[in-house]
Amino acid sequence: MTHTPSAPASDHEQALLQVQGLNAWYGAAHILFDIDLTVRKGEVVALMGRNGAGKSTTIESIMGLVNRRGTIRFMGQDISVRKSYQIARAGIGFVPEERRIFADLTVMENLLTGTQPSRLWPDGKPVAHWTIDSVFDLFPNLATMQTRRGGQMSGGEQQMLAVARTLMGNPYLLLLDEPSEGVAPIVVAQMINMVHALKNQGVSILLSEQNMDFARQVCDRVYILEKGQIQYEGSMQGLAQDPQASADYLAV
Repeated sequence: MTHTPSAPASDHEQALLQVQGLNAWYGAAHILFDIDLTVRKGEVVALMGRNGAGKSTTIESIMGLVNRRGTIRFMGQDISVRKSYQIARAGIGFVPEERRIFADLTVMENLLTGTQPSRLWPDGKPVAHWTIDSVFDLFPNLATMQTRRGGQMSGGEQQMLAVARTLMGNPYLLLLDEPSEGVAPIVVAQMINMVHALKNQGVSILLSEQNMDFARQVCDRVYILEKGQIQYEGSMQGLAQDPQASADYLAV
């Protein structure tokens, strides 16, 4: 297992999200084993690994969607026993791989369902505030289809709508599950631009991803999972320069 040097205590204290000793189960099946990870303010962090490695389960565990044990701290508060809706209200936005938009609602109606009040950081500075206009600036295609129903959209358009709806909740932290999966290259390029724009506005992101090129372009740090355990952690640049690690943990 490859490790970066241990972070100083002050870094842990400043962590936006800190996960320690996370274990998770689907029924009787033990899926995650003692996962430790950290996301700091303004960071984009990748969870990578082959199919079935535990990437999506890690994100779903953070959101309280599966049976899990361990400590999850968000902005200094223990959210380990909170319900999923309470975690969302605390300022963690979640875009699942299945997108889960409302197929019978229009683009505009979908966006309005995600609206939450403005938020402030503990120091009193405002969190990036998202409005209908600002998400349309980020995703111009959505602006042209405001009355289209979700079920009539392509997979890439639905992915954009799912992210835009989540942003309407003004999250401190965004969890993206496989954002580039199953969408056209032009949509992947838009997703890359979106992640850069969010980072510039101070939004922190934890994403699960198999597309090395996508992750390399947007992520600061990476954790690689295999069989529910973290086998590698380090900078994204370091992984890109370590072909052996890629071959060991990411090659099909």
